[in-house]
Order: sequence, then structure tokens, then C-alpha cells
Amino acid sequence: MELKRVVVTGLGAITPVGKNVSETWNSLINGVSGAGPITLFDASKFKTRFACEVKDFDPNEHFDRKEARKLDRYAQLAVVAAKEAVEDSGLDNKKTNRDRVGVVFASGIGGIGTFEQEVGYYFQNEENGPRFNPFFIPKMISDIAAGHISILYGFRGPNFGTVSACASSTNAAMSAFDLIRLGKADAIVTGGAEAAITISGIGGFNAMNALSVRNDSPETASRPFSASRDGFVMGEGGVSLVFEELGHALARGAKIYAEIVGGGASGDAYHLTASHPDGLGAILVMKSALKDALMQPSEIDYINVHGTSTPVGDPSEVKAIKEVFGKDAYNLNISSTKSMTGHMLGAAGAVETLACVLAVQNDIVPPTINHEPGDDDPELDYKLNFTFNEAQQRPVNAALSNTFGFGGHNACVIVKKFNN
Repeated sequence: MELKRVVVTGLGAITPVGKNVSETWNSLINGVSGAGPITLFDASKFKTRFACEVKDFDPNEHFDRKEARKLDRYAQLAVVAAKEAVEDSGLDNKKTNRDRVGVVFASGIGGIGTFEQEVGYYFQNEENGPRFNPFFIPKMISDIAAGHISILYGFRGPNFGTVSACASSTNAAMSAFDLIRLGKADAIVTGGAEAAITISGIGGFNAMNALSVRNDSPETASRPFSASRDGFVMGEGGVSLVFEELGHALARGAKIYAEIVGGGASGDAYHLTASHPDGLGAILVMKSALKDALMQPSEIDYINVHGTSTPVGDPSEVKAIKEVFGKDAYNLNISSTKSMTGHMLGAAGAVETLACVLAVQNDIVPPTINHEPGDDDPELDYKLNFTFNEAQQRPVNAALSNTFGFGGHNACVIVKKFNN
């Protein structure tokens, strides 16, 4: 069968560096860090006392008070992002066949804040017997954001969540892409959301020694591809993209940001939390995406790397890029926007796909911030263009976004300039 073409017609975001897409993109291209002291709980006794929080988020500005209490913070962020994306796309109108519009939305962890709150309340009051909020389970589960978005708009097409740790929202994008190109939907609201800056979220990652402990300088703590990196910085937020079948988008006169042309998935089959040191899974996933897109390595201009600022992960991804792209690796721009947003876990793929879409649309590559002179890692090849510290204007015809998750889950997606 002939596969349909899939384009991006709507964008939405609420992130540590912006309350919407415009603010987020402006921060990314200007190298603005979203890191600061944790305000969502008292972190004074924790090894890590900072994170990339969504600033000044008041759910009552977006939901009535009764509705807000039914949603965990991660789902609130998801719905806010989806509202912006759907409004941007123009899909929410009487001419839309809502039976053929779906929602595939991701979260790696889901309602961890709700879980903490409810279980904590039980142990504080266990002498009174088990008393739990009736919304405990639907607030906590990782798929519920997709359900809320579907109900809000009456979108009755394919509806589910994806969970693959930090690759979750890239897997969501790939599922949305496949559903549309196979003709099973006209449009999909996709994306991801996470809100794990909580006692157990920070405490759990601290116990693994996964987080940076640069408490004296949070804004410089996420420093991918620098020798002094000491772990990732936790982020949170929600990002949404509307994927649409090309003919459907053209028929209704939708604006088109870019085209989704391929995706890949692989497993490391190596370790619960560490990337394969030789980047074997990363090699497989990028090769798979290029094959799916019918593209040669020389056709990619920009890679938004997973680039978490961890000692093991960064070198393994660089090895994989050099293996897949060969001499063409030196013509690429490479950057890690996690240096600004922090690691948004299950939402990372969504915010980084958004960065690729806007890089392609605007011919500008956002930087990897916080690299300092003399802070080079001997394991890394600095002949590669890591786009350190300043955005770079250049033609970006095609961009690839990498995401790798605990469990060895790897996923990537390729975004290309739209040419009818």
C-alpha cells in the first residue's frame, strides 16, 4: 500500500524555559537555562536541591478548581500544552471528523506526585483505616493525559499512552506517525508530559547518583559534552504536536510547520539504566530511522541528541553518531537542548522534536550551553560541531531527534522541511 505523508500542523508547550511555544523557542535559541532551586518541596536535606521547574504555574488559570483537583500536575501540563497545539492547528472546528482524530500522549512516570500524597496521607492517618481519594488511580496512571485530551475535544480516534522511560514521547510520536501514514487516522494529538520533581523523584534519582549536585550553580549544572559534567538536571513540563495527513491538512488550508518522514526504535539489551558503552542500540535506532525515511546520512543537517550530561551516556552517543554518519558527522550540527530545559524524562522526546521542527522551519540550531574553555573530555571528538553556547544560523533541511530510556529503550524521529 502507498503510505500517506504526515505533517506537523500544531505546536504547544509549557516548559522550564517558557509558558508557550514562542517563549520556549526564544529561550532555546538564546541559551537560557531553566534551572534553579527547587520550590515544589523542601529539598534542603537532599543531595540535589535544584531542578528545571515550570515557573509560576497556577492550574487555576487553566482549569476550574474542581477540575484541577482531578488531574495530577503532569496531566495538567499535558492538557495545557495540548490546548495550545490544537488551537494552533485549527483542528477543533465543526468540519473535523472527530472519529478520525486521535490522541497518543506519553509520560514516563505519570502521577508520582499524586502517589506520594495519597500513600503519605495513609501512613500519617493509618489508625483511622484506609481512606483514599476516589481520583487517586485515574490521577496517577500514565495514560490518563491522553484520555483527558480526548474527552476535552471529543476526539474518538486511536487513544492511548506510551511508556518507555525517557524515550516515551518519541515512541508516542512514532505511533502517531504510523497510524496516520497507514490511513488509520487523519490527525493525532501527540506529545508528552512529566512532573517528577517530587520527594521520591529527586530522592530516587539521587540514590542512583544520576543527578548533578552542582547546588552552588544550578544554571550551569547541565553541561553535556563537558569533562566536568556530573549528572543530569531534572526537568518537567508538557509539549504537544499535532500530526496530520498531508491531504487532510491541505484540504482545510492548515499551516504546515514541517514533515515527519521517518522514525526508528531499538533496544540496548545491555543494562537497566546505562547506555551501551559502544552505543550499539543508538547505532541501530538511527540507522533504522534513516532507512524508514529513505534518507542517506549526508541528508541530515542537525541532530538534537539525547545528551543528558552524564559521564557514560554522552560518549556512547557520540560514538554512535560517528559510526552511523562517518565523515558526514563533521558536517552536522549537534546540540543538546537538555542543557537548558533539563531532562524532562517522558516529555523529553516531545520538546526535542519540537526543537527540531522549529530548527527546520527557521534554519537555526539551538545551542548546547555551559561548555567552558579547557573543559574538554578526552573521550570526545571536538572536531564535531556541538553548537556550544551560541545558536547557529544554517540551512536545516532535515533534523533527527534521539531519545534513550532506562531499560535500553531507544527511539528517534526525523523531521524535514515540507515541500509539496
